[in-house]
Amino acid sequence: MPDRSIYPDFVATRSDRLLRTAFMLTQDWALAEDLLQESLAKAWFAWKRIDDPEAYVRRVLVTTHTSWWRRRWRRELPSDALPDAGSPDAAGGLDRRDALWRALGRLPARQRAVVVLRFYEDLPVAEVAEILGCQIGTVKSQSAKALAKLRVDETIVKELHP
Repeated sequence: MPDRSIYPDFVATRSDRLLRTAFMLTQDWALAEDLLQESLAKAWFAWKRIDDPEAYVRRVLVTTHTSWWRRRWRRELPSDALPDAGSPDAAGGLDRRDALWRALGRLPARQRAVVVLRFYEDLPVAEVAEILGCQIGTVKSQSAKALAKLRVDETIVKELHP
């Protein structure tokens, strides 16, 4: 059980990494900051009863993001058409990364969380299952489904095979 006096040190040392995780989930820096702030606030109130603070905050990040995603107003639909085309990118790798980000954003929240935790955070399957509160088999199946969707996503396919 961590002592509340170490909470400020925890926030100072782990916030950058947790913010990157939140960004991977939300794909928006402002929303990621809000998500992390809300998750850290929830962790503060539960601080005396949690064993592994970083794993706890990651789980709160995922569950809070999922609840935000479920409550989101669904009348606005994102569009692939931008008002200003901009100049072409000199570095081809950025186009690929952008295509991957957009494809990641089209995955359902649960599959996106699995991909972020497994492949970005490089967490073992068992830890991802614990964070998401599900079985190891669920993590494996959601991972396989997400990767299958990413493999056939048109933006990635077009970017890799012009």
